[in-house]
Amino acid sequence: MAAGIREKQTLALKRMLNFNVPPIKNSTGEPVWKVLIYDRFGQDIISPLLSVKELRDMGITLHLLLHSDRDPIPDVPAVYFVMPTEENIDRMCQDLRNQLYESYYLNFISAISRSKLEDIANAALGASAVTQVAKVFDQYLNFITLEDDMFVLCNQNKALISYHAINRPEIADTEMEAIMDTVVDSLFCFFVTLGAIPVIRCSRGTAAEMVAVKLDKKLRENLRDARNSLFTGDTLGAGQFSFQRPLLVLVDRNIDLATPLHHTWTYQALVHDVLDFHLNRVNLEESSGMENSPAGARPKKKNKKSYDLTPADKFWQKHKGSPFPEVAESVQQELESYRAQEDEVKRLKSIMGIEGEDEGAISMLSDNTAKLTSAVSSLPELLEKKRLIDLHTNVATAVLEHIKARKLDVYFEYEEKIMSKSTLDKSLLDMISDPDAGTPEDKMRLFLIYYINSVQAPSEADLEQYKKALTDAGCNLTPLNYIKQWKAFAKMASAPTSYGNATAKPLGLFSRVMNTGSQFVMEGVKNLVLKQQNLPVTRILDNLMEMKSNPETDDYRYFDPKMLRGSDSSVPRNKNPFQEAIVFVVGGGNYIEYQNLVDYIKGKQGKHVLYGCSELFNAAQFIKQLSQLGQK
Repeated sequence: MAAGIREKQTLALKRMLNFNVPPIKNSTGEPVWKVLIYDRFGQDIISPLLSVKELRDMGITLHLLLHSDRDPIPDVPAVYFVMPTEENIDRMCQDLRNQLYESYYLNFISAISRSKLEDIANAALGASAVTQVAKVFDQYLNFITLEDDMFVLCNQNKALISYHAINRPEIADTEMEAIMDTVVDSLFCFFVTLGAIPVIRCSRGTAAEMVAVKLDKKLRENLRDARNSLFTGDTLGAGQFSFQRPLLVLVDRNIDLATPLHHTWTYQALVHDVLDFHLNRVNLEESSGMENSPAGARPKKKNKKSYDLTPADKFWQKHKGSPFPEVAESVQQELESYRAQEDEVKRLKSIMGIEGEDEGAISMLSDNTAKLTSAVSSLPELLEKKRLIDLHTNVATAVLEHIKARKLDVYFEYEEKIMSKSTLDKSLLDMISDPDAGTPEDKMRLFLIYYINSVQAPSEADLEQYKKALTDAGCNLTPLNYIKQWKAFAKMASAPTSYGNATAKPLGLFSRVMNTGSQFVMEGVKNLVLKQQNLPVTRILDNLMEMKSNPETDDYRYFDPKMLRGSDSSVPRNKNPFQEAIVFVVGGGNYIEYQNLVDYIKGKQGKHVLYGCSELFNAAQFIKQLSQLGQK
């Protein structure tokens, strides 16, 4: 996978916006002006990849939602990018009847069925607009790319394929089939865009296995259909592929429920955990100052600010996987280097204002003109730098407030100890009943991790004591009901997962590390350093990618859609280690696992891993799903 999935999907979108012909580089002509009409799904796919400015460069003057009131613009072509749903198709037919645009380029995010195509054809006939419908394309882009090496299936109807939806006790077979079909449709789109047929491995007896069977069948059918196969020569783009195929590891969320609840210590995962971070955009509430409002006045409304954290943001790319204390320090350093540059420009300005005609001043002038020219040319760069510094100062400060208010460093360290089965320096009951440490949700997360990781479930008497402490702390106990059932069930199925035995090492408190002039008051926050340890998902990948024999993964099923006959075996035909792999978690994933995989693969030269999940949730959203399951 020489090119990341992000690049591939962006290229596919640009091609679509260019009326499905590859955009020509360095053409000087104006782009054709056009309107882009998308639904919410299309919006979610485009927004992490293309900015408004990039859309404008592609000739998109207006971008509108399909179901909004749109005025007719009769002399402009319209590019549609929507899911082939009943209501979308109805609305498109209505557009044709109302003759809104000059021509229509219809692009479906996922493949459209024959009958729906006929509906559009009939509408076009009825509106005598057949000639205006220029192209109809299936784009196979039904997934959202968030990073070069990370994607998520969908965002709009994620409740339909959530952990809760898959694990409900009363789910009917037909519902389960529908959920699996949705997941498989997106994964199929992913591989079409990637242009590769994977070798599939999955655990037995789980939702992941159902996905594997269906995906294998779908890929197989497409390969057999020689006339319409999406995986033949020219669509793939020659030379993209080494002859090695990627490995797809399908994992079920149930193999590891502790990680999604875990408090974290790296920047990106923290932002996702404590702030409102969604499709690469973080929304912050700015606390407004109280001091200048007169007594009795209404409190000021909080300003909402949103920032995009994109791959173009160098600071984010470099530090999203760093432990938080390092991030705070780096922001500070960036700020200082920026101030130094700014002072240099100011100094030059004051010199340029020199009076008098004496020789010294003249020679200085010619010398400084060169300096000033370079300073002026670096201004845009400086301003961009300033914008990024401000952005990360605000985001990091918001995160820091949470860490301090909720003692997240203490939680993180304590949970790491539980997960690595090391000795605890403080009893769990004390942690739960400490009124200053964390929100009720933090305490519930801590207790669930303890419960999930305990080899022997706590005795009834102990459990009652914990429950009382949790209730006193204001926790909602419904998630525990579900985790209890899950643990009883998981115990029958397999041994408990282990999380390695590395723990975070404190480096002493921050006050000494940070210089006194810093904006981040890190007093009392522990400076924890992470040790690389593989989470269960990473361990499974490691076994399968490196072809290691391990009881945990030896009975994983093996599918190869290119083989003529599917065989139900666990024995891989190919004994060589893989260079490229995709890990996909059915039932939802998180940035902690993503970061863990990124760190793991850094140590392997020339290997690539992509992380995908059916939905991306943080601990709060996951606990919510668990408590819905626990209410049954």
